[in-house]
Amino acid sequence: MMIRILLAGLLTISATAQAMEPVNPPGLLPAEIARPLLEQDPGVAAARAGLDVALQEAGILDKSPYEWTARASGQQRKLDNGPRYNEWNVGIERAIRLSGKAAADRKLGKATVEASQARYGEALHESARELMALWVGWLAAERARELAESSVQSMRASLDTVDKRVRAGDASKLEMSIARAELAEQRRLDNDAKTQATTAWARLSTRFPGVQRQVMALPAPLLIGEDAAAWRDRILAQSDELKVIQAHMQMAQAHAERARADKIPDPTLGGYTASEVGGNERIYGVMLSVPIPGGARDARNARAIAAVEVSRREVEFKQRELETAIASAVATARGAYDSLQITNEGAAAMQENAALMQRAYALGEADLQAMLLARRQATAAMNNALQAQAAALQAYYGLLVDAHLIWELGHD
Repeated sequence: MMIRILLAGLLTISATAQAMEPVNPPGLLPAEIARPLLEQDPGVAAARAGLDVALQEAGILDKSPYEWTARASGQQRKLDNGPRYNEWNVGIERAIRLSGKAAADRKLGKATVEASQARYGEALHESARELMALWVGWLAAERARELAESSVQSMRASLDTVDKRVRAGDASKLEMSIARAELAEQRRLDNDAKTQATTAWARLSTRFPGVQRQVMALPAPLLIGEDAAAWRDRILAQSDELKVIQAHMQMAQAHAERARADKIPDPTLGGYTASEVGGNERIYGVMLSVPIPGGARDARNARAIAAVEVSRREVEFKQRELETAIASAVATARGAYDSLQITNEGAAAMQENAALMQRAYALGEADLQAMLLARRQATAAMNNALQAQAAALQAYYGLLVDAHLIWELGHD
């Protein structure tokens, strides 16, 4: 009863989740490029090969495990003070799988295939999450490199301003030395940013060989319009991780049905013929044998029933675990979006402040340290905004991957 209620709830979730349609968000690889990269992933290829194994296993379970057995024996009969007679006996027999056991085996084969299909989908899903994270990480690293180059150029402009004031006698050579040291620091940060961008591309291109180096602008994440319940229903309906556990429950149910049917042993039927007294007597007959069941069959049946209860609890636990993770992911995505808006406002204000301080220093209305501080604050604010943008994008794209709304993940 509890299992039927659980499955009914999952069907309701599946119907509710159909309202969300696949999207093609900016800043991500298109499906025609991303999907082949995912299919070529070794983990995905291994899961796909495992599906072939499961199909073969289902075919084996569909067939009877019993085979025909041929018997033949010979003997010699000797009468006291009489002749000797050659005699022989031949027969053929086979155990018959009862219909209830055949149906249980077919259910087990179907559940085995479904579990393997779900493992393939989960491997595809995990590979997609990794591709998304590496792709966004690389684009963010490229953007950080551009910001570092811009900071170097801005510091060069500030150095020119200091040089003009030194030549005019409005600034000391110490200020020139400080400005040069600040430029050297910005060049170091620029070199670090280039190294990080190169490293990010190396990770991406090595993990997913064949990806093309197409630098594109890092887009702003979209505001999540659907409520948390819609995301929960969609992700649960598409969760291959949950489908694996559900398939294991179906396998446990099939094993329980098989164990219950096994309480009645399979009979063995056969026919035989014999020749006795040197061929003077011919015997024809049929044979039926049935094992006498013992207590082990009842014990195996009880164990299988207990295993079904364990599987049902595991499905409930996995669903609750996923619901917790989904609620956290939705809240994180929304919080990251709000943080990005706040960080962008702060970065814009810091940039304006740095420009004003640069101008004030050129006019002699501010000292060098105030200008450099404003420049550092603006650079830090821009980098913070970039990190917030990358975090918000990963949170948003992560929801799309989990919901199978991109890269045709819902059609695996």
